[in-house]
Amino acid sequence: MHYGLIGYPLSHSFSPAYFRKKFAEMQIACLYEAYPIADIAELPGLLAAHPHISGLNVTIPYKESVLPHLHEIDEMVAVTGACNCISIKDGYRKGYNTDVTGFEQSLIPLLRPQHNMALILGNGGASKAVRYVLTQLGIPYSVVSRDGSRQTIGYTTLTPAIIDAHKLIINTTPLGMYPDVAAAPPIPYDSIGDQHLLYDLIYNPEETQFLANGRERGAVTKNGFEMLVLQAEASWDIWTRPERGE
Repeated sequence: MHYGLIGYPLSHSFSPAYFRKKFAEMQIACLYEAYPIADIAELPGLLAAHPHISGLNVTIPYKESVLPHLHEIDEMVAVTGACNCISIKDGYRKGYNTDVTGFEQSLIPLLRPQHNMALILGNGGASKAVRYVLTQLGIPYSVVSRDGSRQTIGYTTLTPAIIDAHKLIINTTPLGMYPDVAAAPPIPYDSIGDQHLLYDLIYNPEETQFLANGRERGAVTKNGFEMLVLQAEASWDIWTRPERGE
């Protein structure tokens, strides 16, 4: 069987190495390749050139723009508006969001009573999965974006009081991702303390500047590696189901 990852760029992506190691340990003859495409419009041509692809993972920046290329979406994609996993059977493409599963399962063990309000840094496809999970868990949240809007808070308007009131802060932006490891979301870090939980969806580097800033002030920190493993395993479960859409 043949699987892959689409996104751009993909030079430091997690999935190819993870699945190749998984296939070697399982001793199964499967392929997993990275397909960096500069535009989502290239997807039909990619699939035509590789008709044996049975499943794809989707990463930045195509989790939302891939939707018109799908024949069907599951409930979580419908709610979040973002897809990171595609099952392909006989040319029929169904989209799923396994980011939801990965984030939820990795976050729940860390939650404490004070984590009853959240700040979500970023407003893209990954942010939508986080919002879905927080809604399911009954945790109210505010979204922080570069410019701010009626629905979001701008970084320039974040105050120490806002940081203090939101003990759960989740970075869904690429700020701090390798190779730009010195970058970090511009929030008032001096207002973070030992009651905070900082979660970064980035896994490379292992500790982003965002997480380091939190750790230095006593916060509990978590990177995105476990989430990636859990979402990858959820993708594998979807791809190996015996029937389409079941």
